[in-house]
Amino acid sequence: MQLTAGMQTQEKRPQKRLIEPKKQWAVKPASENAEPLAKSLKVHPLLAQVLINRGINDSQTALAFLQPKLTNLIPPEKMPGVQKALPRITQAIKEKEKITVYGDYDVDGITGVAILWQLLILLGADVDYYIPHRIDEGYGLNADAINSIADTGTKLIITVDCGINAVKSTAFAKNLGLDIIITDHHQPDTQLPDVFAIVHPALDESYENQTPAGAVVAFKLAWALANHFNAGEKLNPQLRDFMLNATSLAAMGTIADVVDIRGENRVIASFGLKSLPQCRLPGINALIETAGLTGQGLESYHIGFRLAPMLNAAGRMGHARLAVELLTSDNEVSSMQIAQYLKEQNSLRQRCERKIFKQACEMIVQQGLNHPDKKSIVLANEDWHTGVIGIVASRVIDRFYRPTILINTSNGIAQGSARSIAGFDILKAITACSKSLTTFGGHKMAAGITIEPDKIQEFIYDFESYAKDNLNYEDVTAKLDIDAMTSLDVFTMETVKQLDLIEPFGQLNPKPIFAAKGVKLAAHPRRVGAKGDHLQITITDNKATIRCIGFKMGKLEKKLLEKEFFSVAFHPQLNTYNGNTNVQLQIRDIQFD
Repeated sequence: MQLTAGMQTQEKRPQKRLIEPKKQWAVKPASENAEPLAKSLKVHPLLAQVLINRGINDSQTALAFLQPKLTNLIPPEKMPGVQKALPRITQAIKEKEKITVYGDYDVDGITGVAILWQLLILLGADVDYYIPHRIDEGYGLNADAINSIADTGTKLIITVDCGINAVKSTAFAKNLGLDIIITDHHQPDTQLPDVFAIVHPALDESYENQTPAGAVVAFKLAWALANHFNAGEKLNPQLRDFMLNATSLAAMGTIADVVDIRGENRVIASFGLKSLPQCRLPGINALIETAGLTGQGLESYHIGFRLAPMLNAAGRMGHARLAVELLTSDNEVSSMQIAQYLKEQNSLRQRCERKIFKQACEMIVQQGLNHPDKKSIVLANEDWHTGVIGIVASRVIDRFYRPTILINTSNGIAQGSARSIAGFDILKAITACSKSLTTFGGHKMAAGITIEPDKIQEFIYDFESYAKDNLNYEDVTAKLDIDAMTSLDVFTMETVKQLDLIEPFGQLNPKPIFAAKGVKLAAHPRRVGAKGDHLQITITDNKATIRCIGFKMGKLEKKLLEKEFFSVAFHPQLNTYNGNTNVQLQIRDIQFD
C-alpha cells in the first residue's frame, strides 16, 4: 500500500509532465572594497570579491583564511569539559577498567570513534567500541545497547557525536553503575544529562569554535589525552604520527557533516585533506584506492561525494561497525576487502536511491505537489529503504524546493526522514504537528519521525497547513547564490588557480559560482556521456571563448539551438586532458530570459 498526500489508495491518472522550477539567481552586490583588498593581497579582484561575500573584509583575516596554519588550532585543554574528563579516563587506563567508545553511525561519528579508540589503544587501555544499528536501534544511546555494554564488563562509556540530550538513557546507565563521558556537538536542551563529564563547545559561550564536528570534539579529547600521557613538551614519534592520522580523520568528519568550514574547522579540513594521501592507516589507503583517487590531491568534493558515501553505505545498507573496523585496521589485505565491500554497498545504495527518487518524483507530479500553492511534500511507501530516504528527501528538495518528509511504512511503526529548505525550521514544524507522531527529533534542517501508518494522512494535512502558514511563494523558489556577474575573459588559468585557494569548500564557504549574461554558442552543442545525459558547449561573449560542461543538461541541446543569447551560471575549473590544461566552466544553470 502507498500512502500519499492525495488519496489513501493509488488510482490510475493521466501522466503529467515534470516541469522543473526555474531557479532565482541571487547575485551578490559588487563591493567597492574588492579592489583595495585585492591590491593588499596581490590577488585578482574576483577572489577579493568572493572573500568579501564570505564576510572577510580585511587583509589580515583574509591571509589567515587563505593560508591556514596548525598553530591557529585552539589548544585541546580549552575545550569545555576536557579537564574534567581527563582524570576519569586516566584512572580507567591505569586500572585497566574496560572502556567502550559509543558513536553515531554516520561519517562524523565513525571517524570520531576511530580517533578515540586508536588513541586509547596506544595508551594501553582496555577498550572496545559500539555503533548502534541505524534502522534497528536508531540514533544515540539506547537502553538495550547500554545493557549489553554493561554485560561485557564496561565501567566507562565515552560517547562520540551523540549523548548531549540523552537524559533518560544516561540515567539508566548510571543506575547500572556505569560512568558516562559525553563528547558531542549537537544543540543541547535546557536539561543536561547527569553524567561524569560533558565535553561540548556550547558549555562555554566564550569558546572560540562553537561549531566543530563531533569528530573534532573527539579529536580534541584525544589530543589532550596524548599531551597528558606524553613525557616531554613535544609528542613522541608514535603519538605524533597518531595525531597526523587523526587530523585526516577529523577532516573527513568535518567535511562530511557539513559544519561551518571557517576558522578552526577550516584549518583542520585543510591540513587533513593535504595529509590524507600520505596517511599511514591501511584502511584510509584502501578507501582511497578503491575510490580510484590514488596519486592525486584530494579536495572537499572527493570527501563529500566519493569517500564519505562509501563509509556511510555501511550504516545505510548494513552496519556501520564495519566502517570503524576499516578505519582502525592495521591489515592491508582485510582493509582492501572491507573497502571493496563498502564500494559494492554504496553502488547498491545508489541504485536504491535512484529508484526511490524516480518513484517520489512521479508521485509528486501525479498529486500536483509541485504546484505553487503547495508548500510541503510528504510521501510514504512500504518499499522505501529507511537507510536511504533521507538522501532522497534532499534530492527531492534540490528539484522541487519544498520541505520534504519521506516515510517507510513496512513495519507497524512507520519511520520517516525530513529535510528542510533555508529559513524553515523543520523540527519546529514537526513539533507543531506532533500529536500524530509516536516519536520525533532532529534540528532545523533535518529530523526523523516515527508514526503509526493510519495517522500519516492526518500528519500530512497538519504539516501542509503549518507550511502554508509559514512559507510564501518566494520562500519555496529555489535560489542560486551568484558571487559575481562578470565577463568570460577574467577566467585565466592564474585567476582560476587563485580561486582554488578558497578550498576546502563547505558550509558558509561554498564553491564560488559566477554568471555571465548575454553569451552565445561558438560551436554546435554536443550531448556526451554513455546516455547522452550531459551537455558540452563552447560559449563566447565576444571577449573570450570558453568550453563548458553541463552535467545532466543534455535535454537543453535543442533549446540552446533555438536561442541566440542566454545566460550561464558556473564554477570555473582547470581541466587537464591529454597532458594539456585549460580553463573550463562547469555549468550550474542556464537561463534564457
